[in-house]
Amino acid sequence: MPAPRPSAPSARALRRRAARWALAPVLLLLATVATGCVSTGVNPVTGNTRAYGYSWDEEVELGRTADKQIQNQYGVYEDEALQQYVDEVAQKVLAESHMRRPSTPQRFRETEFEFRVLDSPIINAFALPGGYVYVTRGLVAHLNNEAQLAVVLGHEIAHVEARHASQQAARRQFTQGLLVGGAVLGQAALGGNVGRQVLNLGGTAAQLLSLRYSRDNERESDRLGVEYAAKAGYDAAEGAAFFESLERKQEQSGPSIPTWQSTHPDPGARQQTIPQLAQKWAARTERPGTLVNQRSYYEALGGIVVGPNPRQGFTEDDMFYHPDLAFQFSTPAGWAVQNQPRRVVLIEPNEEAYLLFRIADADTPAAAARTFAEESGGTVQERRATTVQGKSAERIRVEVTTSQGQTVQRLAYFIAYEGRVYAFEGLTLAARYDTYRRAFESTMTSFARLTDADALNVQPTRLAIRPADREAPFRAFIDRSALPNDLTPSDLAILNQLRLDEPVRPSRMLKLPD
Repeated sequence: MPAPRPSAPSARALRRRAARWALAPVLLLLATVATGCVSTGVNPVTGNTRAYGYSWDEEVELGRTADKQIQNQYGVYEDEALQQYVDEVAQKVLAESHMRRPSTPQRFRETEFEFRVLDSPIINAFALPGGYVYVTRGLVAHLNNEAQLAVVLGHEIAHVEARHASQQAARRQFTQGLLVGGAVLGQAALGGNVGRQVLNLGGTAAQLLSLRYSRDNERESDRLGVEYAAKAGYDAAEGAAFFESLERKQEQSGPSIPTWQSTHPDPGARQQTIPQLAQKWAARTERPGTLVNQRSYYEALGGIVVGPNPRQGFTEDDMFYHPDLAFQFSTPAGWAVQNQPRRVVLIEPNEEAYLLFRIADADTPAAAARTFAEESGGTVQERRATTVQGKSAERIRVEVTTSQGQTVQRLAYFIAYEGRVYAFEGLTLAARYDTYRRAFESTMTSFARLTDADALNVQPTRLAIRPADREAPFRAFIDRSALPNDLTPSDLAILNQLRLDEPVRPSRMLKLPD
């Protein structure tokens, strides 16, 4: 039976509690289907010959494949003007990199780069081999000017051109052989294959290798990123202020805060080294970089979504609401909810059971169930047509034996709604199925149309750029009643790279909730 619906939350409550919405961790590095073999190749930065896990052509192809999956998993932020602005800055920095120098071998020099803004509140930037560079809207919101953006983009370009991921792949193969790095969701409880099925990554991303950069890799990218930004005309020393804000964010929230990869040098150390590097390149450059471009950066930034976007789904009192697609369903009490652009993953506290919700690639529930049975690689235990809240549906249960010899039960519902087929899947070890069957069924059969006006009309928090109208401490410009629950005054100060008690001069541009 479906879980009873709680009383409808107010619009303000929905807005303030949307912090419970969660995004799955960012895949920081590349995955590969084929491991390649360790071989030697040219480093575009140094011109030296080094050991790499992949050829350059393989890196380009792997990046192209993984790029599609990254876009699919996280979504590209829908702001054409901002995307164009980031790309223009990136191209300026790229033009000063080793990838575009006449002395660089042609196969590197002609590599096309793609720069994307991902729709994620996480503060992160990362690159895939072959020329794919990403910044999240969360990171973009925390930058204060174009010069800071240039330093970040230069850093990620450097990872690509120095072939750091391929270097790490080679090192991994030398020292450990082929290993899938990191704990894949569900791996401990259900076996690695099932864990990947839970995440439904598929293709290249399903076989991700955790190729974390070394500290030396990160320092090299810092050095090169500052060089390229400075040569592009920017005051690269501005990058230090951003890393100070990262350090403050980390101090405020602890090590769980995603702060641009855990292997990066300490943000505090960067506050020292980046100005030093910038000064060095200013002395070497005929026309030292002085561009900061805060005003143009803020013009591009205005209206950006900050924090989770509840339009794409949020939880409230053990209910999941999706305003854009107008549906809701209950969530088991105490289970974690990971909301991704194309799926929702619900995780039992002990990671003994999982629920996956997604849009099925099928025209009817029966067709979706048939495909599920064919692709499961298991034995169909039950299958029947049914209804869920008056909607045509198909229920199917499959028993699967993993490569580790574990028996897993997979219970699925496929539900027709508004021209789409929505899929629920519950997974747990066969021995635990009776324990979690009720939670599976309750969630799956609670799927219903969202009609509550407050939930349907909830809006994300957006940043407005406003000049200070007086001289006062920054905290005097904060309207606490307008802050969502996931954005504190301290968070807002960090967004502006200010202290709460720091005096703000009249006309200083401020990033404030709209």
